[in-house]
Amino acid sequence: MAPKLDGRLDDQVWSGQPLPAENWVSYNPLRGEAEQQRTRVWMAYDDQALYFAFRCYDEEPSKIRTTITRRDNAWNDDWVAISLDSSRAGQVAYHMFVNPSGIQMDALNTASGEDSAVDWTWQSAGRVDEEGYVVEVRVPLQSIRFRGGEDVRMGVMFFRRNSRLGISWSWPEMRPGQWVFESNVAAVFGQLKQPRLLEVIPSATMSANQARAVGDAWPKTRSKGDLGASVKYGITSTTTLDATVNPDFSQVESDAFQVEVNQRFPTFFSEKRPFFMEGLGLFNLAGTGGDSTMRTAVHTRRIIDPITGVKLTGTSGRQTYAFLSAPDESVDDDHFRYFTIGRVMRNTGPGQYVGGLVTDVEYLGSHNRVAAADLSLRKGNNFRVSSALMYSDSRTLAGDAKEGIGAQTEIGYSTRRVNLGSFVEHFDEGFQMDTAFLNRVGLTRTWQYGELQFYPDQKKHPWLKRVAPFVWLQYAEDRVNKGDELFVLPGLRFNFTRQGNLRIDYGDGHETYVGHEFKVSRVFINGQAQFRRWLNVGGFIQQGDGIYYDDPVNPFGGKYHTRATWINLQPNSKLSHNIEYTYTDFNRESGEQVYHVHVINLRNTYQFNPQFLLRAITQYDSSRRRVLGDFLASYELVPGTVVHAGYGTLLESFNARPYQTTARAFFFKASYLARF
Repeated sequence: MAPKLDGRLDDQVWSGQPLPAENWVSYNPLRGEAEQQRTRVWMAYDDQALYFAFRCYDEEPSKIRTTITRRDNAWNDDWVAISLDSSRAGQVAYHMFVNPSGIQMDALNTASGEDSAVDWTWQSAGRVDEEGYVVEVRVPLQSIRFRGGEDVRMGVMFFRRNSRLGISWSWPEMRPGQWVFESNVAAVFGQLKQPRLLEVIPSATMSANQARAVGDAWPKTRSKGDLGASVKYGITSTTTLDATVNPDFSQVESDAFQVEVNQRFPTFFSEKRPFFMEGLGLFNLAGTGGDSTMRTAVHTRRIIDPITGVKLTGTSGRQTYAFLSAPDESVDDDHFRYFTIGRVMRNTGPGQYVGGLVTDVEYLGSHNRVAAADLSLRKGNNFRVSSALMYSDSRTLAGDAKEGIGAQTEIGYSTRRVNLGSFVEHFDEGFQMDTAFLNRVGLTRTWQYGELQFYPDQKKHPWLKRVAPFVWLQYAEDRVNKGDELFVLPGLRFNFTRQGNLRIDYGDGHETYVGHEFKVSRVFINGQAQFRRWLNVGGFIQQGDGIYYDDPVNPFGGKYHTRATWINLQPNSKLSHNIEYTYTDFNRESGEQVYHVHVINLRNTYQFNPQFLLRAITQYDSSRRRVLGDFLASYELVPGTVVHAGYGTLLESFNARPYQTTARAFFFKASYLARF
């Protein structure tokens, strides 16, 4: 009989012996230390779902940190987690995190990284009691992809996080240089049948908005209503087709204001649109992200205004594949810009693969086509290598053609004591990839990284978990700006209890910009801590020699200063206040101030229960002299079944006039997830 999810272990299904999941071992920030708190795990299944239960012992249950908040927003709490490699292919794993109040966080882990933007349907419950806390999880078989039959095998491992100790443990042990695919154990099910998957999500949206220039009268309100639908269909037990017509891409969570003055490269904003988020990590190329010039090879926010979309994802034996196609009507109303993306990976071992990626962007006879091959390999527990090679062929609207090569390779070596990394990348001046978030081309660049990790005696210094001195060295040849770059950055990291951390570093070097070489440097101090269950504080200070990029004809050097502070207040389990303040300025060598910018982001949320919240946001940007106000009422029963109502207003000032409202809008959205 299926258990009732109520945070209690009084169901018959949990009366048996727990799994032999003993001897949990720490993996962050400590490595290889025995668990300080005992955890027991049960697992069960029927023809509808998999079930998990956790008994998390804590001698001080009053100090357990838990909140009632929206999905994917409880990372600072205590939590337990499941990593489920349902196909046992070593390429895709479902990660499910649950705090002691039963609030969910989830992510899809692929061989190329972990993507926390995805949401799928599963159920959970949690409760704090006199022994610690209990968490129960139900994973519907419809929500995961696996090959059904007799003797079904999946990979599974478990995690636990204690926020006040600032330590995470896992079972089985996750050794340095390993991740879930190399560490999980087999979970065997006598017989499981993959249910037919058919989901339909009809949606309705309505919006009304007005916009005007400062001082002008309000124009007539523009109203718009739309109906749309998304469909998910399981073609086979391991292959899923997603399609959408007239998709609703309203961004319930607005992009937070950031300092955008004097930025050499565009600001990266994450994808937040549901259709694109799911499975997005499958399109990543090995070696992208982090300190790579190519942040990601497929940045779906390049598809600005699609009218339809089709996506296919699945596995077959050792192969994992994905396909995405969408026409974008943002360029003009009469012609579409067509995006087509294909991806395939072949598993060569747990967390290892060789793969290929093709992208094609077409518009009125112009095109950008890219073919790429990549691999991610490991040697033993400590050594890894990731590499990608790309070729692009492009033609402009005027008929001009160009082509180019891009390549990148990263090598890493990790033990409990040592982290070493080496990275090399090259992009021809003719390389172009319209689907990517790529900062620049005409560049050959390398960086080297080395870090030592020391773990102080916990009996003598229980508040200090890890000390890690490091050094980072970068060198680049920039053929577009006709010069080179060099930067050396030594530093020191500390990890403390209460999720505390501190980083101090100093960097020095030079950078070439539009043919001029400038001195660049920085002093950087960054830290944060969960001082109380209700108070998290952090901030950073950065200053040094920099470049004024906003004048590309006549750039000049100077001094910059940046200060940032953030405070998260959680006076009770339902109410939260988030305050972020950033100040930055730039002065010429003579001392003349070129600019100074203040950015403030305020967010206040009241979560009545796990489904219903009210949220108010205020954002201020002094450089653009604008204030954004945003109010949202949101009800989410499960991902797909939601009701949102929001109102936003933008105030601006021009030529020293008082702030006036220049835009205001109301929107309403409702959708319903139907499973058949």
